[in-house]
Amino acid sequence: MHRLLYVGLLSLSIFIPYQMAYALDLFKLKDKVDLGRGAVKAVRPMSEEEEYYVGRAVAARLLSIYPLLDNKKLTEYVNSIGQLLVMNSDRPFTYGGYHFALLNSDEINAFACPGGTILITKGMVQAVRSEDELAAVLAHEIAHVSHRDGVNAISKSRWTQVVTLVGTNTAKNYSPQVLSQLVGLFEGAIDDVFKTLVVNGYGQSQEYQADEAAMSYLSKAGYNPSALKDFLNRLVSQGAASGGGILKTHPATVDRVKNITKKMPSMKVDASQVQLRNQRFQAALK
Repeated sequence: MHRLLYVGLLSLSIFIPYQMAYALDLFKLKDKVDLGRGAVKAVRPMSEEEEYYVGRAVAARLLSIYPLLDNKKLTEYVNSIGQLLVMNSDRPFTYGGYHFALLNSDEINAFACPGGTILITKGMVQAVRSEDELAAVLAHEIAHVSHRDGVNAISKSRWTQVVTLVGTNTAKNYSPQVLSQLVGLFEGAIDDVFKTLVVNGYGQSQEYQADEAAMSYLSKAGYNPSALKDFLNRLVSQGAASGGGILKTHPATVDRVKNITKKMPSMKVDASQVQLRNQRFQAALK
């Protein structure tokens, strides 16, 4: 199966250098690759399975910079909020599902890897003041996954080369030169996504759409959608609205706040539920 062959190549080229524990995936993929399936058709969008493995490689790259935070209680808490939001999103299911993890960094940052791995820093958790604000940050990242903004950052010409190379060879007949070329293309694809997440940020329309989707997810899940506006406003007032990742956006944070204000859904907020959530938030931080 050609598609799985280059997934395997991607894993070999990306995961092993970063010493990630994906050996089991590789064995499974190898078995499938040996089956073969004939040439793929003309240039096509990335499949859900391919997106998942690209996302794992991007996560591995991020984890080579930011170590995981060893806090099981807080990680489970963040996952419980994230999974609730996912089920209220417009893409509740992905090939590998959604996974939320904490990074041991004081940066105020969060990253949405293609396919559903979402990483949030300790600094971000400390910067939010309530469960609703934490949910707002997670909802924004889920929206990027839902909209496939990560894979859309991959150069179209690079993806065209990948599909062309894979589609014109049978799996067992790849020459060393073609294999080397594929590995290089996959590494380039990971670089495209990584640079967008960490260095360049998303474009204006992607950020606006992620904010608008996030407010929808929050509202459906019972959270106060204005928490997103409250959080961003506070970052602006504190001069902390120009960092990387979620804050590294081409629309300035003040412009995002203006757009959020225009698109804010109407919702009656139950103060007693907000209080309960805040108690849960404080307990999780202890």
